[in-house]
Amino acid sequence: MARIAGIDIPREKKVPFSLRYVYGIGLSQARNICEMAKIDQDVRVKDLTEEQEVGIRKAIEDLGIKVEGELRSDIAMNIKRLKDIGSYRGLRHRKSMPVRGQRTKTNARTRKGRKRTVGLGRKALVK
Repeated sequence: MARIAGIDIPREKKVPFSLRYVYGIGLSQARNICEMAKIDQDVRVKDLTEEQEVGIRKAIEDLGIKVEGELRSDIAMNIKRLKDIGSYRGLRHRKSMPVRGQRTKTNARTRKGRKRTVGLGRKALVK
């Protein structure tokens, strides 16, 4: 089992596709890593040698890619900074609304959560 940046990547998949399981690495970045580590992109993870795994780790380090915990904390710090300075984007984050100008009248259910119907309240008492 290959372990890259604290993540067990899938063994049966080809190297670039299994590297995508690491937070912060996309397909083009994974292909660059394979080129730097001099690994054929058609090789499956289970067929990698120990030296090749070390080469992948070293390539990630050499490229200066932030992955997993470091990247997540950076993103959280950026959002916290926006909230603290009171920018428009920070206010949108604070209200759990879409940040990048999407419409909210009909869509945005992922950010806003489950739809809650606002009713009329209690019925008036009949006398």
